[in-house]
Amino acid sequence: MNLGIISCAPRCYSTRRLMAAAKERGYKASVVNTLKCSIDLQPGKPDLYYKGKPLGGFDAMIPRIGASITYFGTAVVRQLEQMNVFVANSSAGIANSRDKLRSLQMLSRHHIGMPRTTFVRDRGDVIPAIQRIGGAPVIIKLLEGTQGVGVILADTIKVAEAIIETLQTAKQNVLVQSFVAESKGRDVRAFVVGDRVIGAMRRVAQGDEFRSNVHRGGLVEAVELDDEYRETAIRASQIMGLRVAGVDMLEGKNGPQVMEVNSSPGLEGIERATKMDIAGAIIEYCAAHVDFPEMDIRQRLTVSRGYGVCELVVPEGSHFVGMTITDGEFIDRDINVLTLYRGKTVIPNPKHSRMLEAGDRLLCFGKQEAMKDLVPKKTRKKRAPVVRSLDPAMIDEASAPPTYQ
Repeated sequence: MNLGIISCAPRCYSTRRLMAAAKERGYKASVVNTLKCSIDLQPGKPDLYYKGKPLGGFDAMIPRIGASITYFGTAVVRQLEQMNVFVANSSAGIANSRDKLRSLQMLSRHHIGMPRTTFVRDRGDVIPAIQRIGGAPVIIKLLEGTQGVGVILADTIKVAEAIIETLQTAKQNVLVQSFVAESKGRDVRAFVVGDRVIGAMRRVAQGDEFRSNVHRGGLVEAVELDDEYRETAIRASQIMGLRVAGVDMLEGKNGPQVMEVNSSPGLEGIERATKMDIAGAIIEYCAAHVDFPEMDIRQRLTVSRGYGVCELVVPEGSHFVGMTITDGEFIDRDINVLTLYRGKTVIPNPKHSRMLEAGDRLLCFGKQEAMKDLVPKKTRKKRAPVVRSLDPAMIDEASAPPTYQ
């Protein structure tokens, strides 16, 4: 295996450990500086150049994309995907995890524990939003902060309102989260590789500091996670679209509360705490999966005219309740059921004999018209757009200069 590590910091601990682990296993490895890459686009032949020369011959790449270059870094990773090079983390997964709001929005659709969170822009909505998540104290976070930077604890609603107003005036977007008091100053990081948690540590803040990040002086200790924490970390990584991730969780009274899913987790803290070869596990994972490059499944599945991907919901009272997938004639309609979601359970490639229940969600690929036909006629009629004649007076009214009261 010829391995590349995409990084702007060849001397940092994580990059050096990945290089050492690869060479220890007999693999050829080199660091590719993200910012020295050039993306060339032409019909049928996506190319990547490095220092002016074609970048070829790599079997796998491990992205270590810094937060400050997320846009360009994900573009480089995306180009590698188009070139059918295996990447340890997909460009979409990195982009998902980098935006705190986006990542929490994705997790909120699933049964994943998380602190109650709100996002507001209008000043008048700040206090009602804080009250909805349980009132003060609250945690205020910059959307793109890293290593604990841009995380503020506000003890009262008035203080929170003042901080949010100040940050918004400086054109900063912020999240407001409920404060999980029972985990003050401590959290757990689970290191996920593939579908396994290969190591975990507890980070404990020191003194009056409430942030437990190692870069904030937090102390670390190895911890053995129970099944609930392991399952939460793995599912959060998968929802983000990440193969290698550091999942930060608070130890709440109701179980794990996911704070963040990191697509470029540092190796120093976790290796020092667990005394385990985390870098080696990443290398071995890449070697085992190098023949299975990441692809944009929606891009590939929807290039055929008339075909697409959609999610069908089986509501209460639907005639599909109690039917099997075979009885529902999905196959006969040229519709493939890829995944069945039932509460917290995910059933990939369900058997045709699987009985459908109310509330099931079916991820399907097939003819779009055939999938639309599965929606009841009354519902389709309600959703169908109606185009009416436009009164010329309405055009004149919308075009007139605005009046202010």
